[in-house]
Amino acid sequence: MESTFLAAVTQVSERHWHALSDDRVVGRGEVSRRPDGRPFVSIDAWHGSVFDQLAEAMLTRLPRPLYTVVDEADLDLLSSWERCGFGPRRREWEYVMPTDPRLTGLDPAPPPGLTILGAGEAGEDELRELDRAVRDEVEATLGWQNMPAEVLSRPDGSPLLDPARYTVAVESGRYVGLARVAPLPRQPRIGLIAVRAGRRRRGIGRALLAEVLGAAHRRGLTTASADVNQSNSAAIALFEGAGARKAGSNLELVLR
Repeated sequence: MESTFLAAVTQVSERHWHALSDDRVVGRGEVSRRPDGRPFVSIDAWHGSVFDQLAEAMLTRLPRPLYTVVDEADLDLLSSWERCGFGPRRREWEYVMPTDPRLTGLDPAPPPGLTILGAGEAGEDELRELDRAVRDEVEATLGWQNMPAEVLSRPDGSPLLDPARYTVAVESGRYVGLARVAPLPRQPRIGLIAVRAGRRRRGIGRALLAEVLGAAHRRGLTTASADVNQSNSAAIALFEGAGARKAGSNLELVLR
């Protein structure tokens, strides 16, 4: 049985807590608010009893519901949150896929009448208008609370849109779809692929994915990753159709 490790827990700022022992920091806790307004908590502690003391101090002060995300393979951390009363809300699959067109089977040429603008080529005003439209459509269907982590926002709540991270599909001069990619050095991460509701089932999503993966392949990167809600069957079919394989899963937990 693990011994009890006593620490003094102090809230050091509006969002941060420290656990101290002999004037040393032995654990940290943080609460952050996502752009959709939900508060997510995280705790980093090397001793289980320190985790419990930080959790007790934080959960006593914070309004509910509270959320956190756990790698499903990290059974110790999952057990720690469950011990505090958190329960599963939804699961995100982590996919890893090849970038080589010979392995993805994706046609690098977009469907007739469609133009793909590579990263950094989209106009910011047009991109912002498309983002607003996509945001409204997602909220009316799946809801952003069921999507992977949102993009960062400005203090007024408007999203930070960096055209360098977006690949865009254009049809008859109108922006109709986008893919957002975090250009991580070793393995880019696809954060979102979305097509306007009235333009789906026309190969636009596949064309966006072909451009994103093809661009990574040309940079010498062999794989890319993406997180997908387990209930998003359209996204799962798109990625698995391009050779993506499940590499792990994250659980979003909630305390009500």
